[in-house]
Amino acid sequence: MVKTSKNKEIINTNLNQSIKNLKILQEIKYQRLIYKIFEICLKAIKKNKKIIFCGNGGSAADSQHLTAELVSKFLKVRKPIPAISLTTNTSSLTSIGNDFGYDYIFSKQLIALGSKGDVMIAISTSGKSKNIIEALKIAKKKGIFTILFTGEKINKMKNCNIVFNAPAKRVDRIQELHILVGHIICELIENEI
Repeated sequence: MVKTSKNKEIINTNLNQSIKNLKILQEIKYQRLIYKIFEICLKAIKKNKKIIFCGNGGSAADSQHLTAELVSKFLKVRKPIPAISLTTNTSSLTSIGNDFGYDYIFSKQLIALGSKGDVMIAISTSGKSKNIIEALKIAKKKGIFTILFTGEKINKMKNCNIVFNAPAKRVDRIQELHILVGHIICELIENEI
């Protein structure tokens, strides 16, 4: 039993916000965008290209989570799908951060690991992360298709092919939608492999 009315209010407010955001995500424009992202990823995978993820903080965790869903399995046992998260190699991250600056932790790795025809899914709730912006620049130069998962306020991003705006204002609600959409894309890909 919830012991105070303030705690009950917090629980209900959060649940109601999530439900409202999920209803918005059901709109046809979001469904089409999710399907388009899936198609782009599937096309790259069928050409033996990889999906590259990156993000900071909670978005770093989502980056790693979605990479694992593709490389290991999501809902069924199947052949591994080539995916990598640029957030996992602590030696590279700290070396690049120390020697060149935190803004370059993803772009330097992308120079080394990315190939033309790959797909990069960059996750930034604000859309303002300098290391994400630097990675998008490098991806464009290398011919890597770029997708940005962000919040509702960012409509366009230089050097980005597709922007997925989660229809939410709070960071936690944005992140919830990012992982949901990521899981949907993983399931669609797995269904076609």
